[in-house]
Amino acid sequence: MAVNLRPSQALRLWQSVALSEVNAGMPDLSHRQLAILLTVYLEPPPHTVRGLAAALGVTKPVVTRALDTMGALKLVSRHRDEEDRRNVLVKRTIEGALFLERFGDVIIARAKELPL
Repeated sequence: MAVNLRPSQALRLWQSVALSEVNAGMPDLSHRQLAILLTVYLEPPPHTVRGLAAALGVTKPVVTRALDTMGALKLVSRHRDEEDRRNVLVKRTIEGALFLERFGDVIIARAKELPL
């Protein structure tokens, strides 16, 4: 499916989604946190801190800080890899799946409201 938006429409959509999230009192995730969250949920597992850092082009401590916040919100969980204790696995949670499903629904709803 192709989506044809002018830059102003894309920005208006992003603004509308952001305002909707703020007004709904949803967690205030940074772009980096949202990128990590989407990667964990849209790409096949397993996900490691090391792998996420490489995918985003940032350091492991940067990913760890983002995961600390998202873990406190129960959007992801972390566990030591039993097969390789050096790795920390990042796993999906029910709360995270519901958050992103709702977020996707908000994007679709706001996109339908765009003037043509």
